[in-house]
Amino acid sequence: MNHWLVKQEPTTYNYDMLEKDKKTTWDGVHNNLALKHIRAMKKGDATFFYHTGDEKQAVGIIEIASNPYPNPKEDDERFVVVDVKPVSRLKRPVTLDEIKKDFKFKNWELLKISRLSVMPVPKDLWDEIIKKSKK
Repeated sequence: MNHWLVKQEPTTYNYDMLEKDKKTTWDGVHNNLALKHIRAMKKGDATFFYHTGDEKQAVGIIEIASNPYPNPKEDDERFVVVDVKPVSRLKRPVTLDEIKKDFKFKNWELLKISRLSVMPVPKDLWDEIIKKSKK
């Protein structure tokens, strides 16, 4: 299983909405690197749901509920999507500031390519975020 982080502006779509919907299609991604990451996702992969904007924090865990497929709303097959479903809220959100202060994260895309909306999370960093969320 791989681990990911996906970002969304919470005023557009947030974890509460996903819990209410029970499942949604993760779409609207056009960045080539983010699309490459979506193409690498597999059904069952664990993913952090990260709120951008004023919040800047990982708030919950979602599951990739489908393998990637072409976005039915687009005419170009290179634009792919996955379905996602909520798993659980983090006990406590983990903020970008907390992550920035921890040397372990210094080379992670969240800090290096801050505008990237979909990124892998190495297992050691996944575990560290889970640990921070329980403090």
